[in-house]
Amino acid sequence: MPSSTDYESMFEFAPMSLWIEDYSGLLRLFESWRNAGVVDLVAHLNAEPSRVSECMAQLRVLSVNQSTLNLFGAQSQAELLSRLDSIFRDDMTAPVIYELDQLWRGNLSFDNQTVNYALDGRRLDVHVRVQVLPGYEKSWDRVLVSLDDITARVRAEELRLESERYARELFERSPVSLWVEDFSAVKALLDDIRKRGITDFTTFIKVHPEFVTRCMSEIRVIDVNRETLRMFGAADKATLLDNLSDIFRDEMQDSFAEQLQDLWNGKMLQQREVINYALTGDLLNIHMQFAVLEDRLATWDLVLVSLIDITARKKAEAYLEYLGKHDVLTQLRNRTFFTEEVNRLTRKGPWPVSVLVIDMNGLKPVNDEEGHAAGDALLRRVGEVLSKAVDEPGWPARIGGNEFAVVLPKTDERGAEAMRDRIVSMLELNNQFYAGQSGRMLNLAMGVATCEAGDQLDAALQRADRAMYEEKARYYRESKADRRRE
Repeated sequence: MPSSTDYESMFEFAPMSLWIEDYSGLLRLFESWRNAGVVDLVAHLNAEPSRVSECMAQLRVLSVNQSTLNLFGAQSQAELLSRLDSIFRDDMTAPVIYELDQLWRGNLSFDNQTVNYALDGRRLDVHVRVQVLPGYEKSWDRVLVSLDDITARVRAEELRLESERYARELFERSPVSLWVEDFSAVKALLDDIRKRGITDFTTFIKVHPEFVTRCMSEIRVIDVNRETLRMFGAADKATLLDNLSDIFRDEMQDSFAEQLQDLWNGKMLQQREVINYALTGDLLNIHMQFAVLEDRLATWDLVLVSLIDITARKKAEAYLEYLGKHDVLTQLRNRTFFTEEVNRLTRKGPWPVSVLVIDMNGLKPVNDEEGHAAGDALLRRVGEVLSKAVDEPGWPARIGGNEFAVVLPKTDERGAEAMRDRIVSMLELNNQFYAGQSGRMLNLAMGVATCEAGDQLDAALQRADRAMYEEKARYYRESKADRRRE
């Protein structure tokens, strides 16, 4: 499992612009407007343009990565934040209103295309994705905003119409993966089933999944650019085209079925996130844009597909989601996850549910005498013990400074006692392993309780907590330790 340092590096060195922002002020502003009777946010903003600026003033940038500084030509985060009015200006009003309206409507994950400006005045066309991070849906104080610089792609598409020669040069040198494809055979297949009286295409492809496979096989790739070869690890175009089945496979079947559904409904410009594979076998998260060229709508024999590799962004998002559910020090689940999952189990089971409440003895003396680094090392060892001892569907969590819990769905008293014994065994092995390194012996006080269907899980947690404290008291009596130092 990657460490927290690994994920921080992913954020800092991700090849696209990433922003961590606090939208809690905007949420409060929205709530005040709702209380004042505002129903249609777009109409409210259009009635008084200064309200857009009022909304923007509520957004607080917490952190940006190096790619953001590079993209906007800033030497530091401080310089970037001091000149935000140079970045977000002019023709941004309409996209901003759209994004604010998405949040107003409760859509906490959306994307959009907009225009920003570098600090030197350069116009930047960007694809922006906004995601209120899991665990912050009620407060909006942690929001991930990612920007993909699509300036080159937009310019390439515009300039292509001016000159075929110039367009070819832009096509080859574009930093975005570009594919020129012929979908005329796919159109013929769709036209044929329309003539046969098929009207419910969704049901048709569910009953006949082989139709989707056949349509995929009928696509003819006319050309690809250099970035495509680099992205997919192909030495040349022939190698790429001879191995398309290795690139478009597995999850792509479902994505292509959605693409066919859109074509059936007349949607000639599409964008979606898909999964492809490099020829090395590496999974690639891709943002795909598909367009049947305007003068080929009758034949579909010229289609432009652009692919942007968003794998690094996805890993960054996964890291932030991981942080929302895990304790960074021990790598166990955190208290937020524990609380939410206990609430879910209380409603739905499965029963019986057993819980172990665990407290590490002797942490405070270690912190006081040797420093918090030594105490943290012991806590990490507890994480090692619990992560090795507990298998799914059970899971361990750190719920306080030196407090832990193990939740065991669908586990009776016998299973809970077996888990306790397993933790004790793992604890002994851990102490043996570290005996020659620090000399510190881990000691855990544990309480166990089981909740049957119809009982209160909170009551079981309280019983386990009391049992843990009784065991903790015995430990101090027997060791004659000063309880006040714990």
